[in-house]
Amino acid sequence: MYTGRILSTGMNCDGKPFIAYRVSSRSFPNRKCLKYENRAAVVPIEGFEKDIFVNTYIAYNSIRIVGDTAIVSNGSQTDVIADKIGLGMNIRDALAYSLLTMDYEKDDYNTPRIAAAIKSNTDEEEYECYIGIVNDNKLLVESVPYGKAAFISTYGSQKPDLVDFDAKTSTEAAKFIFDEGTFAEYEKPVTSCAAIFDGEWTIDVYNP
Repeated sequence: MYTGRILSTGMNCDGKPFIAYRVSSRSFPNRKCLKYENRAAVVPIEGFEKDIFVNTYIAYNSIRIVGDTAIVSNGSQTDVIADKIGLGMNIRDALAYSLLTMDYEKDDYNTPRIAAAIKSNTDEEEYECYIGIVNDNKLLVESVPYGKAAFISTYGSQKPDLVDFDAKTSTEAAKFIFDEGTFAEYEKPVTSCAAIFDGEWTIDVYNP
């Protein structure tokens, strides 16, 4: 089954906050994830750089770390959400504002924008984790229950669904969302990235 881009967030099997993202693509599979100190980006692979002139939506920061908060999305809204959180806006409002403002992608498929953000705090009273989507007929931002993990996708699961996320490190998480567990059911994986908090946020990518 093809479900499009996928992201997941919440707490993993060890009770650690995480975010993870997978590119699944039928039209632009020639992409990879690159990791940097506080972000991960989706870019065309060598020889396909001109694809960004065919579709401007295919390259973007997919992960940003801002202080104690990790943000993940399937487009340039990652940076807008990160900027709002950096200015002091809470996670829920930053997601809702950014998704509403940027709206769904105006491509041939009206591709929804999906996004999530989570604080590294594992104190239930201070914990914040939200996941959201905007498509051509709805805007949804919903909290992920403490201790749980959820995922959402652009075309298939357009609402948060709980999931068992059995990966303990950012390296394992990037691979897990690519083709393990529930995510093994979904077709046309291209590249993936993830971040897990274990005293500090660490990022890794998976490029098969």
